[in-house]
Amino acid sequence: MFINGIGIDYDFNSMEFIYNKESFGPETEKRRLDDIRKSLKDSNCDGPEVVYSIAMDIGNIEDRDDLISRNLLYGACIYSGGKMGDEPVRSQGHIHAVSKSCNYSTGELYEIWYGEAIIFMQETAKDNPGRVFAVKGKAGDVIFVPPGWAHYTCNSNPKENMVFGAWCVRDFGFDYDDVRERNGLSYFPIIKGKDINFIHNDKYEEVQLIIKSPRKYEELNLDYTKSIYDQYRDDKNKFDFIINPLKYKKLWESFIP
Repeated sequence: MFINGIGIDYDFNSMEFIYNKESFGPETEKRRLDDIRKSLKDSNCDGPEVVYSIAMDIGNIEDRDDLISRNLLYGACIYSGGKMGDEPVRSQGHIHAVSKSCNYSTGELYEIWYGEAIIFMQETAKDNPGRVFAVKGKAGDVIFVPPGWAHYTCNSNPKENMVFGAWCVRDFGFDYDDVRERNGLSYFPIIKGKDINFIHNDKYEEVQLIIKSPRKYEELNLDYTKSIYDQYRDDKNKFDFIINPLKYKKLWESFIP
């Protein structure tokens, strides 16, 4: 089991996180199949009633005041197993809205805790999506979505649940307009046997999809021997690129996930 650094566990039956006496967090919000149908290839498909549950603002109690003062937030999700029609269980996709705290769309740093995931991302949700990536991760992998990119997350193994944690800005917001106008992002994930293939969404211009494993983000100075929460505890300024993305604008212009 991956050690997340917060000391919280999870229950797949209730789709809830289990907090210990040193940690804090809310009861999860549930995202249901009906909430995301408009972004699926088959909007009338069957699937799990609860697609995933999400807990925003979790951590160790002794860190809470510092996290608030920095405008830094840690969230976590539990994804159901199974599939939605021919697609794996996934989110509908969104862009991070411009945050008032920094006047910029903000990035998101994922860490897979359990199972297998694909973080699908594209530079924009306009007619031409720009560069498009599907990054495959497993427990312990870290994946970064740059500021302004449209993205969705899917559980790439329908036989089990998937869990991840992520750093983001505290005054986060989601922009769904362009994504919903185009019935999702530029490629739909489709389960084919043990694999996931991608089918182009004809609401977008067709561009090359790059399928890859996560790389080591040397420019973000991450320590791959520790969880991303432990890295914050060691160096409270570690994730300045999350809360002050405009300072790092040149990094995002040619960033490769």
